[in-house]
Amino acid sequence: MNFSNLSEIAQYIVSEGKGILAADESNPTCKKRFDTISVECTEENRRNYRELLFTSEGMKENIGGVILFDETIRQHSESGKSLLELILDKGALPGIKVDKGLQPFNGSDLETLTQGLDDLDGRCSEYSGLGAKFTKWRVVININENLPTQECIDANMESLANYAKIAQKYGMVPIVEPEVLINGDHSIEDCYDATSRSIKSLFNYLSTNNVDISGTILKPNMVTPGTDHTNKATVEEVAQATIKCLKENVPAELPGITFLSGGQTEIESTQHLDMMNKIGGFSWKLSFSYGRALQASALSAWLGKKENISAAQSAFSHRAKMNKLASLGKWSESLEE
Repeated sequence: MNFSNLSEIAQYIVSEGKGILAADESNPTCKKRFDTISVECTEENRRNYRELLFTSEGMKENIGGVILFDETIRQHSESGKSLLELILDKGALPGIKVDKGLQPFNGSDLETLTQGLDDLDGRCSEYSGLGAKFTKWRVVININENLPTQECIDANMESLANYAKIAQKYGMVPIVEPEVLINGDHSIEDCYDATSRSIKSLFNYLSTNNVDISGTILKPNMVTPGTDHTNKATVEEVAQATIKCLKENVPAELPGITFLSGGQTEIESTQHLDMMNKIGGFSWKLSFSYGRALQASALSAWLGKKENISAAQSAFSHRAKMNKLASLGKWSESLEE
């Protein structure tokens, strides 16, 4: 696959309803997932699990990009092929997570600032050489009493803009991920406010940094009430609030918005995405960049056993297909049976 510019790469990833498989769990996060199915988190098991995802039939036509972890971009399959090649064989592009996690912001217990800018230039140069076509950097915004502070929002969005500029310098599309966490008892209005302030600040910094918006992808949360809030929002309320927030803050030249699932169930994240695309009325592609919401059923089916690979691949392929349909506004609950 040859691309003449960043915009073409970004557009390819979200073309025809395709989305992104987030397979960039750090080893500690991977251990938490594997603990739920009583599988040891060894390098071999991590490789085997990701290989089963990347060789699934459902990768074709449904997945446009795969976000990898540093370990995974260097791994080879049992047959000796690099995992990167397996992804390309299915028509998807390999990408890489480049942030280095969270540190407390100004000594706060609740606010954080994402790390990793210090040596990012050198790492992006290497990843580009290894074949990565896009990158991802996540910042985290917490909602609490008097939080988030604008100071914390701005510091994180400036870091996203600095990262994006470096990624583009090495010919890779930056995925910018400002995640307003779903944890807490905040209302949908609180989430709307924090998400709106974050995205507005982000695009201000991207503009100041002369980042090519047509060669960038946004990976935001959906606008939902917190998990502990007394009132659960309807699917339509989440969809309407999310679209309104994006329309107010995201420039039209952005090619795609690929949502994170952020603690939603597999079905919830598909339902919400589908409803947004059924409502329509926006210029960008609205798609998915899911981790758990693409993998939960596959992980439960696999259980670390070779004889379960086919069942795990079927479970993953089904979710990939459902989310592609949701990206086109063509999903319905009857298709889940």
